[in-house]
Amino acid sequence: MTKNQKRRLIRIIVSAALFAASIPITAEYVSIGIKFAAYIVAGYDVLWKAVRNIFRGKIFDENFLMSAATVGAVGIGEYSEGVLVMILYQTGEFFQSLAVGKSRRAVSEIVDLRPSITHTERNGKIYDISPEEIEIGDIAVVYPGEKIPVDGEIVSGESALDTAALTGESMPVSVTKSDHVMSGSINLNTVLKIRADKKYTDSAAARILELVEESAEKKSKSENFITKFAKIYTPCVTLGALALAVIPSLFTGEWRIWIARALTFLVVSCPCALVISVPLSFFAGIGGATSRGILIKGACYIETLAKAKTVVFDKTGTLTRGRFEVVSVSPQEGIDEKELIGLSASAEAYSNHPIAFALKRAVCGTKYEELRPDSCTEYPGEGITAFFGNETFSVGNKKLMERLQAEVQNDFHESYETILYTAKNGKFAGYISISDTVKEGAAETVSALKKLGISRTVMLTGDAEGAAAKIAEKLGVDEYKAGLFPADKVSELERLKESEQNGSVIFAGDGINDAPVLTRADAGIAMGALGSDAAVEAADVVLMNDDIRHVADSIIIARRTMRIVWENIVFALGVKAAVLTLGALGVTGMWAAVFADVGVALIAVLNAMRAIRVRGI
Repeated sequence: MTKNQKRRLIRIIVSAALFAASIPITAEYVSIGIKFAAYIVAGYDVLWKAVRNIFRGKIFDENFLMSAATVGAVGIGEYSEGVLVMILYQTGEFFQSLAVGKSRRAVSEIVDLRPSITHTERNGKIYDISPEEIEIGDIAVVYPGEKIPVDGEIVSGESALDTAALTGESMPVSVTKSDHVMSGSINLNTVLKIRADKKYTDSAAARILELVEESAEKKSKSENFITKFAKIYTPCVTLGALALAVIPSLFTGEWRIWIARALTFLVVSCPCALVISVPLSFFAGIGGATSRGILIKGACYIETLAKAKTVVFDKTGTLTRGRFEVVSVSPQEGIDEKELIGLSASAEAYSNHPIAFALKRAVCGTKYEELRPDSCTEYPGEGITAFFGNETFSVGNKKLMERLQAEVQNDFHESYETILYTAKNGKFAGYISISDTVKEGAAETVSALKKLGISRTVMLTGDAEGAAAKIAEKLGVDEYKAGLFPADKVSELERLKESEQNGSVIFAGDGINDAPVLTRADAGIAMGALGSDAAVEAADVVLMNDDIRHVADSIIIARRTMRIVWENIVFALGVKAAVLTLGALGVTGMWAAVFADVGVALIAVLNAMRAIRVRGI
């Protein structure tokens, strides 16, 4: 408990003890005096805040309502009720404060990325400094169990890192010398020395914390509605209470009864359940999403994600890995599969072309990895011929085969993959299919979006029609557009937004060259873009671990958060409406009124905390 919470608890105990001591006392004035003392102990801060806020022009808040109700009760001789209502109110506020504090700590712990101190090595000595003092080029020493303070390169040591706070990935990541690491990761095994390549203020951890803090300032329509609603609602119910006290009394003459009912009406009317629980629900939802590596930059985007009806994907780097991989190897008679791919990779050993890298990756760990040709002859736009002793091996397109007069078996002009034709000693030896591969979970994501009721899934790409068609068919997207330049993607997104009448349009891209489209979407999702300044600035949601499935997860989390928000709104207004009606009719008294105020607020806060427990597909 905080100091304020401890003080409030002590005041509640003392006030309750004074009230209990007043009950057996028969001397009326002594009993009333002790009850008055109990009332002051319990509610002096409420009374003071009410008076202070009146002079500041903030009249209709919960302090005014509670002060008016309890002072009014004392004024009509209901001393016990006035004291007990104030004690019960303070007790409810105490438990509500505990619940809210626990809620915020739970969310804060999820994004607690900043180390309290940093060890840095200077002139052979270790100094303890704050993370903000680290300069570019400084060596940070990180012991097992400590958080990495800044982004940088490992210069000494190897270990495993817990990156869950950054990416939501539960499996430790192995790192060694020369690897780049991000601040906020936890060193698990051995001492690491890291050369800082950024200041703390520019590090991954600082940027995440900054974005989470900024997200609280970006209110959703629901939050804005509650704020405006409270400003109108509270004066209205105060006037209603005044009317309830005066108008019936003029006709019946029963002033005492109707004033008591009006005071009950005042207590019930306090909107704190909504004012507290709705922002807390969004805050918890953002915190829960962050725990899965989904950084949502404001409550307003939770509302937008929840209303998603069209989801648009960039292809390369989002639905696909963005790099070529060997898909299949088809040798002719006289050469086996390993030899075909091995000699092809060796022939391309000195090339920096993406296709050459795909071949090299395919033979990694085999005897062909280190095999190098004696010499090479390159044919620009066609391919290459490599010489291995007395043998030649050629890799390229069909034009190279025609140059070598190597008769190709089967023509693959209908294929949407990149085909490498090969020849050994001038004779066709087979072909290798190379393609950009679909990301793990991409098809699962598209399927999950359809189950969530997303009406359209669309893929936009600059690739040729054939390659786009094959990926679209494999993933099951509803529509695709191929051969697009960046400006075309923006135009296409605008078209989709115009045609979407009942929901929002979400765009997911790799965050580097998709910044214009990310900014035009109702909500832009950047894939694995923690290190991309353009993505962090342009996107409304950042998926820190590049997991495509988190696109669907973000919509699931947003919808659950919004459901909890509306549960709290309907529950709070429903209970208040019922108790206000019953109070006006004299069926309920201040006890029910206090429950309708503080009790409902506490239940709403506890319900809001459900938003922090998230699930995905």
